[in-house]
Amino acid sequence: MSFDPLSLSRIQFAFVISFHILFPAFTIGLASWLAMLEWRWLRTRDPLWRDLYAFWLKIFAVSFGMGVVSGIVMSFQFGTNWAALSEKAGNIIGPLLSYEVLTAFFLEATFLGVMLFGMKRVSERMHFFATCMVALGTLISTLSITSANSWLQTPAGYEFVDGVFHPRDWWAVIFNPSFPYRLAHMVLAAFLTTCFVIGGVSAAYLLRGQHIEAAKRMLKMAVVFAAITVPTQILVGDQHGLNTLEHQPIKVAAMEAHWRDPRPGEGVPLVAFAIPDQAAERNDFTIEIPRLASLILTHRADGTIPPLTSVPPDQRPPVAPVFFAFRIMVGLGVAMLALALLSAWAWKRGTLFDTRRGRWLLRSWRAMTLSGFVAILAGWYVTEIGRQPYTVYGLLRTAQSNSAISGESVALSLMVFAVVYLCVFGAGLWSLRTLMLKGPQPQPPQPGVDDGEKTPARPLPAVNASMGGAR
Repeated sequence: MSFDPLSLSRIQFAFVISFHILFPAFTIGLASWLAMLEWRWLRTRDPLWRDLYAFWLKIFAVSFGMGVVSGIVMSFQFGTNWAALSEKAGNIIGPLLSYEVLTAFFLEATFLGVMLFGMKRVSERMHFFATCMVALGTLISTLSITSANSWLQTPAGYEFVDGVFHPRDWWAVIFNPSFPYRLAHMVLAAFLTTCFVIGGVSAAYLLRGQHIEAAKRMLKMAVVFAAITVPTQILVGDQHGLNTLEHQPIKVAAMEAHWRDPRPGEGVPLVAFAIPDQAAERNDFTIEIPRLASLILTHRADGTIPPLTSVPPDQRPPVAPVFFAFRIMVGLGVAMLALALLSAWAWKRGTLFDTRRGRWLLRSWRAMTLSGFVAILAGWYVTEIGRQPYTVYGLLRTAQSNSAISGESVALSLMVFAVVYLCVFGAGLWSLRTLMLKGPQPQPPQPGVDDGEKTPARPLPAVNASMGGAR
């Protein structure tokens, strides 16, 4: 049997990053959610806020641990499977990844212990400060990783000397053309992922008649946050799409399965469904909406975009996976918007928590619990597969980036990863499931706060919405 090391290396990296991205995305939103919960507890002294904080803190700890483990494995692959990429582009992507370790990871690690174990060992203000620093660290991690990935997508601020990329302007490297759009899109996606987990878990409790007050409070906050953030994400996604059309037009053509220029004045139709045939350069079983793609992508009814046939076949990405992944992401976004708006309307009418009249709505939230994870994976597949056949877009091909190793070695390591991930992450996911089934539990009262022995500490002042107040 013949093993292709390039294809297997790509499969292995896709496998590892698919696991890894789920946990950081969840903990990015969860850290800010925890900061908001603790702020509400310190402001109101309502024990329910503290119970919710303790509940989600346990979930954060397990998720954070799995994110760290999967991230370490992923970083090793730059040396094992993609040594040529590291040699040629390491002068740029290496420091960007190091910045994450030197700032965000150390910032998170420094305060994570206080956050997890210091509730009764440090002052309330110090503990809240630690929670906020962990939330800030997750956002800085997002900035560093997104900058590195964005540079691979839209390289800038470099010079190419003797086959090696060298930084010429670090400001241009970090704030490359696609970075602001990708950062905003990723952070909002992470927050929405956490939002729909919280909403889905709350709906499940209400349907089972458990933790009623806690579930109502969490679901209200999820509905408000989703009703504000999902439309914002759609607007950010539109701007991100326009930026991608400017810098990676063939990726957009693959997203739309757009093979050829339309007739003058006809505009580009939106392909709602099709089965792309890359070999024949056509779509089969097509359902189209005339001119809609032009309106969305160019904001003009007769606008055009470069078709896939405008470049040679060896410069086109695999069309089918990009096409379908993009529709999964967009479809879930539309479903999130509909659910958020319907829930806000039901809340206004007083039926949001009605397990008889509003039961279908609660079931919808429960069904959408993992929708954010699926949307993030679909979006990353669009981003990464749509970049092909390049690792550094337009400059360095994937076939020139892999290590000189045998296909058998990659196949063996892939099988080992699959077995280890099944065991480790299976146990982690089982722990998360157990914690969520148990739900929030009443915490022991704090002397001087809950029993009236002493005057309660003065509530903290209001904090900025970026710490979670928007929820």
